[in-house]
Parts: sequence; structure tokens; C-alpha cells
Amino acid sequence: MDTPAQRLSGAVREPETPHSKIRHLETKVTQLEQAVESHAVIDQAIGVVVAVGRMTPAEAWDVLRETSMCTNVKLRNVAELVVSWGQTGELAWDIREELAKRLKHGFPG
Repeated sequence: MDTPAQRLSGAVREPETPHSKIRHLETKVTQLEQAVESHAVIDQAIGVVVAVGRMTPAEAWDVLRETSMCTNVKLRNVAELVVSWGQTGELAWDIREELAKRLKHGFPG
């Protein structure tokens, strides 16, 4: 993937050294690991919402996304809280209120 500077014709590029290439690849690996971990937590939260709300995974995704937007809490953090709620029964009141608005069959205990 080209950087913005590489896409500009005539742009001066720094020579890529083995060390800079390694740093670049390490950064990419870290980003990919974080993405995989985030997706796993979000998938788990979708499962909790599917079970509790008796809805499809697509509907549960929308519930989580809308809850994230309305509470101004990152989706990954909402997902972590929902997964924790599935284990402990405890959930922050703002997330609880937003989820309650969106669940088809009411909000359990």
C-alpha cells in the first residue's frame, strides 16, 4: 500500500532500510492483532445480545453500534461491557438504558 507521499508524482522518498521495513511490519502486525481481538470481543457481545434480545446477529450488531453512538463509547468498549454483563449481570447504567431502548423483548434483570 502506497503512502500519500508515494502517490505524489515527483515526491522525494526516503530510502527504505531493513530496519524501517521491520518497524513498519511490526506496526502492521500489532494493528492486525488489535483488530482480531476487537472483532472477537464484538462477536461475543453480538452473541450476548442475540440471546438476550432474541434477535438476529444483524439486529444485534445494529443494537451495539447504535448503543455505542448514543453513549459516545467506543464500540469495542461497549462490547466488552456487554460481554462482562453476560457473565456478571452488572452493566453501567448508560449502556443499560440504551440497550433497553433497543431490545425487542424488554431488558432482563
